[in-house]
Amino acid sequence: MVISGAGEVSTKSASDFDRMKELKEFDDSKAGVKGLVDSGIVKVPRIFIDPSLKSDEKLVISSEKRSTIPVIDLSGIHEDAVRRKDVVDQVRHASGTWGFFQVVNHGIPTSVLDEILQGVRRFNEQDVDVRKRFYSRDTKKKVVYNSNFVLYQSAAANWRDTLYCVMSPNPPSPEEIPQVCRDIMIQYSGQVERLAVTLLELLSEALMLKPSHLVDMGCAESHAILCHYYPACPEPELTMGTSKHADNDFMTILLQDQIGGLQVLHQNHWVDVPPLRGALVVNIGDLLQASLRGCLSLYDFISTFMGGLNRSILQ
Repeated sequence: MVISGAGEVSTKSASDFDRMKELKEFDDSKAGVKGLVDSGIVKVPRIFIDPSLKSDEKLVISSEKRSTIPVIDLSGIHEDAVRRKDVVDQVRHASGTWGFFQVVNHGIPTSVLDEILQGVRRFNEQDVDVRKRFYSRDTKKKVVYNSNFVLYQSAAANWRDTLYCVMSPNPPSPEEIPQVCRDIMIQYSGQVERLAVTLLELLSEALMLKPSHLVDMGCAESHAILCHYYPACPEPELTMGTSKHADNDFMTILLQDQIGGLQVLHQNHWVDVPPLRGALVVNIGDLLQASLRGCLSLYDFISTFMGGLNRSILQ
């Protein structure tokens, strides 16, 4: 596989760069971004260079201490009606002003969160020939590993690989899930599904509706787990791990590792979401916002530039 790097931009004209050819060579390798890093590259391949990062437009990063997404403690919501009302009020405010919030004391043990992150790392750091068995762009498959779902459509590829598992309503057989993360994937999926129902109930109450309203609408009927893996990048200033986007779903429950990188666009400022051990980030998705006819506000979010360390994020 021959992929041109950033250092070749000045010596090669645009006509010399066959983007589609290089995209296909990268895709056909089935080794992902991790494969590039393992090959010893020292330049970011041109297919990953994000043109928007070269523009004069700079991201405005909010450094004010008050600009932090809300952290909501879910403890006691099933036992104490007064406590639950307070949490519902917090959810209403966070959903209406941020579209994002973090939750703690959500019922999923920290040991489970740690192990799912380790499972993702084990999958991506195992022998490339084992990973290749799962590499596919077949959207009908329930378990898929690849790099960039819209690799051929985006202006620049993101510096990440993803393991994608559709876990409900019709989950894959256990044998379809990679062995190195099979047990924890199934365990994490069940626990995060229960948490999702609780969050949808709180959101329903925040809208002054009966607790089961959003669940009755079908918002909890299906879920998938996306395991993003961000290998070390030799030129992090040239590419993005995850470009600016909004999630096209009802709700995202996101687990960051302790390296972080997630940012939220709030009042025209990018605000860092610092990792909080044991916390999960909740994002109101486009579908939920649309179904509620604008009752809740939605903000785009990005992950910031990748540094020299591996990162893992689960959605």
